[in-house]
Amino acid sequence: MGVSEITYNDTMKKAVRVAFLLMMDVVLLNVSSFAALYIRFEFNFGALMKEGFLSNWVLYSAIYTAVAIVIFFPMKMYSSLWRFAGIQELLHIILAVLIIVFLQYLIIISGFHNLPKSYPVLNGVFLIAALASSRFAYRAIRSELRSNKKGTQKRTMLIGAGSAGAMALREFQSSDQSENQVVCFIDDDPTKKGSYIRNVKIVGNRGDIVQVAQTMQIEEIIFAIPAATSKNRREIFEICKKTPCSMKIIPGIFQLANGDVTIQKIRSVNVLDLLGRDSVKVDLTEIAAYLTDKTILVTGGGGSIGSELCRQIAGYAPKQLIIFDIYENNAYGIQQELIRRHPELNLEVQIGSVQDAARVEMIFTRFNPEIVFHAAAHKHVPLMEDSPNEAIKNNVFGTFNVAKAADAHGVNTFVLISTDKAVNPTNVMGASKRICEMIIQSMGNKSKTKYVAVRFGNVLGSNGSVIPLFKEQIEAGGPVTVTHKDIIRYFMTIPEAVSLVLQAGSYAQKGEIFVLDMGEPVRIDDLARNMIRLSGFEPDVDIEVKYTGLRPGEKLFEEILMDEEGMRNTANDLIHIGKPLELDEEKFELRLKSLQDACQANSEDIKHVLEQFVPTYRITKNIKIPV
Repeated sequence: MGVSEITYNDTMKKAVRVAFLLMMDVVLLNVSSFAALYIRFEFNFGALMKEGFLSNWVLYSAIYTAVAIVIFFPMKMYSSLWRFAGIQELLHIILAVLIIVFLQYLIIISGFHNLPKSYPVLNGVFLIAALASSRFAYRAIRSELRSNKKGTQKRTMLIGAGSAGAMALREFQSSDQSENQVVCFIDDDPTKKGSYIRNVKIVGNRGDIVQVAQTMQIEEIIFAIPAATSKNRREIFEICKKTPCSMKIIPGIFQLANGDVTIQKIRSVNVLDLLGRDSVKVDLTEIAAYLTDKTILVTGGGGSIGSELCRQIAGYAPKQLIIFDIYENNAYGIQQELIRRHPELNLEVQIGSVQDAARVEMIFTRFNPEIVFHAAAHKHVPLMEDSPNEAIKNNVFGTFNVAKAADAHGVNTFVLISTDKAVNPTNVMGASKRICEMIIQSMGNKSKTKYVAVRFGNVLGSNGSVIPLFKEQIEAGGPVTVTHKDIIRYFMTIPEAVSLVLQAGSYAQKGEIFVLDMGEPVRIDDLARNMIRLSGFEPDVDIEVKYTGLRPGEKLFEEILMDEEGMRNTANDLIHIGKPLELDEEKFELRLKSLQDACQANSEDIKHVLEQFVPTYRITKNIKIPV
């Protein structure tokens, strides 16, 4: 069925519905009007005829009906969805009838029509009753029909007896698409216990969830507190996981504010809900001040972090945004997305490698960027252990090429995307990123460009991260592989991390290492098991969790800041500054040259050269640590 055919069918259905309501209202208007006159004369038909009121009423009824119908239209009597009728719709009916009664009374006292003065009042009372009954009867009939479906619906618990919970309940009770029968509410407010919302009882608080789920045979739990803190949400989900019920969540608070809580918007709880943190707050004014109307280059702009940088930067109206990436498919994807979302954006997409110094120089000469976000890097720890020279070429000397070009072309701010793996690194990737931070500090000491590095942990859902991997393994039926049952990581969503990167850029001065507060660490084993449960399976029963041992270069936990760097705060509580290390510039340049010669020669001893360069780096042997 085509779009035009669907539109035509919808238009026809609406026209039929309006025509039916119009015919019904014509009947109700005249029945109510006659009943008011008949009762006024105490059911004496003879008296009606003798006084001439009946003939007057017949002459008057056509005009009365037409005027009333005209009044009903602006009162939304034919555009409201009466299956959702409530107080607002009843008020529309009352207002429309009051206008009709007022006009009738004016006509009578003006002598234009011979009818009793009490007639308009009686007519108004009967008309309100008739119109309201006809409209609300539709709801009652639908409710009765839906009650016959209860045996096929899921018995549902709503957590949160506030505005969102009430909206969700109303939607469940009125929607034809609902598969849920809400049988109880849970709310932590003790004053609400025992109360009812739309005939559904508030039975207890979060401590009662498990018991209520069992005694009331709950099949599905829906979380309806969009303003809940991350901590509260996680705590409640942990309790809900002790039941066999499936879990869902209503939309965010911005949708609640728009009244946009529908059956289609209520979704299953996902791992981001379990691991989420309280909303990250940034100063949009500070970010806009240094991005708006600027020419901005993002290297690695097609990657997980780079593409999100481009999305957010595009919202600050830059003069020009240049995406530089070696992977054409990634670059094409973000290019098309930005063209669609920001047709006004002056966008350039260039393909090339940061390892190619001549190509990098060409980009800077052609576009003269004022701000550079350097996100291009090899980041997969195990792969870089097997190809260490490539990690050094791309991460270290790619960064060196871009940083030198930024200095030569008078770039205002250069922001390096770094990682927590650069702290006391045990792998090539982390060590290479630590040298990148050294390059930034070195350049910051002698250039007018403001060089900074921003260091954070893992981002949820990025390319190659554990969440997409676990999802694939669950879909394949398992096993889900975890390297060690005690391994922990810090997590943040990609948009959160990028918004803090942009904020950190506004604080840039000279060679700082900005450290993002990643919140509480997460056990990867818990993450895997939660994902299995959220997929409807039982860990180690339906899907095995298999421990494979730590990989070469992998730590049980990641550190955020080197001990000797210290820490100071910024205006944003989630962004801290590590004190730059003192560098011997001459020795640093000599080691950098030695490292470059070794990796260009694809030396098999590159890890030993790296170990001499980064004092905190220690080569790990290719042995698995027992789980």
